[in-house]
Amino acid sequence: MGIAVNEQQKLFTLTTDSAAYQMKVNAWGILLHQYYGGKTDEEDMGYLAQMWDVSFAGNPYETGRDRTFSLDVQPQEYTSNGVGDYRINSIEVENADGTRGTDLRYVSYRIIPGKYALQGLPAMYGEKEDADTLEIVLKDTATDLEVTLYYSVWEEFDIITRAVKIKNGNQEPVRLEKAASVCLDLPYGDWDMMHFHGRHAMERQMERVPLFHGIQSVGSTRGASSHHHNPFVILCDKEATEDYGNCYGISLVYSGNFEAQIELDQLNQVRAVMGINSQKFAYTLQPGDEFITPEVVMVYSGEGLGAMSRKLHKAYQNHLCRGKYKKQRRPVLLNNWEATYFDFNEEKLLEIAKGAASLGVEMLVMDDGWFGIRNDDNTGLGDWYVNTQKLKGGLEPLVKQVNDLGLKFGIWLEPEMVSEDSDLYRAHPDWAFTMPDRKPNRSRFQLVLDMTREDVRDYLFEKISKVLDSANIEYVKWDMNRSICDLYSADLPKDRQAEIPHRYILGLYDLLEKLTGKYPDVLFEGCSGGGGRFDPGMLYYSPQYWCSDDTDAIERIKIQYGTSFAYPISSVGSHVSAVPNHQTGRLTPFETRGVVAMAGSFGYELDLNKLSDEEKGMVTEQIERFKKYYDVIHYGDYYRLSNPFERDDYAAWEYVSGDKSEALLHGVVLHAKANMVRIHVKLKGLDPDKIYRVNGTDEIHSGKALMHGGILFPRTSGDYQAVEILLTEVS
Repeated sequence: MGIAVNEQQKLFTLTTDSAAYQMKVNAWGILLHQYYGGKTDEEDMGYLAQMWDVSFAGNPYETGRDRTFSLDVQPQEYTSNGVGDYRINSIEVENADGTRGTDLRYVSYRIIPGKYALQGLPAMYGEKEDADTLEIVLKDTATDLEVTLYYSVWEEFDIITRAVKIKNGNQEPVRLEKAASVCLDLPYGDWDMMHFHGRHAMERQMERVPLFHGIQSVGSTRGASSHHHNPFVILCDKEATEDYGNCYGISLVYSGNFEAQIELDQLNQVRAVMGINSQKFAYTLQPGDEFITPEVVMVYSGEGLGAMSRKLHKAYQNHLCRGKYKKQRRPVLLNNWEATYFDFNEEKLLEIAKGAASLGVEMLVMDDGWFGIRNDDNTGLGDWYVNTQKLKGGLEPLVKQVNDLGLKFGIWLEPEMVSEDSDLYRAHPDWAFTMPDRKPNRSRFQLVLDMTREDVRDYLFEKISKVLDSANIEYVKWDMNRSICDLYSADLPKDRQAEIPHRYILGLYDLLEKLTGKYPDVLFEGCSGGGGRFDPGMLYYSPQYWCSDDTDAIERIKIQYGTSFAYPISSVGSHVSAVPNHQTGRLTPFETRGVVAMAGSFGYELDLNKLSDEEKGMVTEQIERFKKYYDVIHYGDYYRLSNPFERDDYAAWEYVSGDKSEALLHGVVLHAKANMVRIHVKLKGLDPDKIYRVNGTDEIHSGKALMHGGILFPRTSGDYQAVEILLTEVS
């Protein structure tokens, strides 16, 4: 068991394979954080506490004349508010009397075999033998507000998951104004913060910055986790690399407004707090009501950033993603969007399908434009019935003809949105977010449906079910193409309007849970204008997510690099598209587009009938290679061999099978130069004592040689040339 309790000392120690986490209740009932890092025994780490009188750092009343203890400088597990700790806090409550003080003290604990579950929220899951759970109950000294801290220990992955339950035990309502999922205090160390910013078509751009004295924060108030910031941050040693150094990853399993705050205080201590964004949040708790925060996944690595990522990859792949396609090979698909945009009909789709089937593609996905009156992005959203002018016989005959070609069939939906020019909006204008007496902000000429309303969710469930029941549809691309504003729900009283952003996400999760439960054999792929809601919360319902609307292979190298720090390769939606690329105009070799797209789900986003015979042959060959490499790519260990933000001459990444019998090196020579110096990379993750064959030739090398001596890229000519080196164990 990864949980040890010394009841006499009130000391709690959580241990994983390589890490330890410790907290202790002090003499005044305050739950202090004592240690998080490389694995120790159960020794009391409180000897590291800084206990002296710090000016302008007040003392709890119970300490009497002892001025050496202050909430303002002590590391804590879940910080109180308004009672002497002036750093960023974990919780803010407006009490029934109007005060905003919360002073949490220890009450009890219990240990539960297995993993806790969070009602209405996605979270990691497992069998009883996979994790153990510690619950610690705290209570406010002046009210009956109760806070339960949940810790589940995943020893195999060096992961501790955390969540919080806040219960109003008072006789009057209270107003919750902040409810973080995690507070992590690191009293020692010199840290960098890594975060993943971006914009539409350029998501998850890795940025590494030193901490400064004060508060650094990233987050979203857009109603979704957003293109602009991802709910994942890393604290790492300044000298940490892919293979060396202490790294702490903090990942929020949530798809809505979030914030990650990191403060470097007066004593050079670091505090990280993460959870729902408090900027647009308030939640009224009636007597007896409970509020559950989203889950945070904390992962520790003492062996650099690469090991940290691989632990998260395995954990998310095995204990967050669900359903049939969690481990089953997914079909190689062709999406018609960049081939046709809105300009298609049944005949055009069938022609595309015939060409795709002849080259080995396994699924046709019909994107936006098949429903309502939808010939552009101005109309039709919400009217989830077939446009019979485009698909004259409806869905069933089209799907049957596609199936008869040997292809599966998938469909695009954007259920959370509504066009003003739609039958749905004309019938139910109150179902869209608009504030009274104000004109709404349009984005892509669409408004957002009020997912907090049960009648809206019931309508969507009925309409989507009718579509999925009408034909053999085996894939759904679930899109969301705008940020959310103009928040007002006719279903909520005025004093609860601030609950809308969180209630919206709970409503979305409720609908997704019902649909994925009813259609367990359908592959759901998430999308939000590309990767605008690529987060662990959505991976719970869709095991893959469209990584970015930018399909340019060279831009995708950076996007997929940033994505890989938290998310497994199996979760990345990636396609080969046409050139000149529709987003950048760049011309990239067909082979390079294929190699980059293989770092994910792999598929095509173009009309294959327009390719040359040579390129068509390459499609068939790429599909066969991807299927051959599928297991090592999706289930193997992933290694970043270069940083595309630091060098512009090449990019390289590697997959290694679990038994280390096979490795696949992929790379791209980004810029050709005259009299070019050969590119040299050192491989990682191999068995040093195995002998490996290179690309099926007579060339063989030991794992030691390949990892310490490295390997040379073959000579190439021209920019953006792909490199592929397959290493197989010599038996």
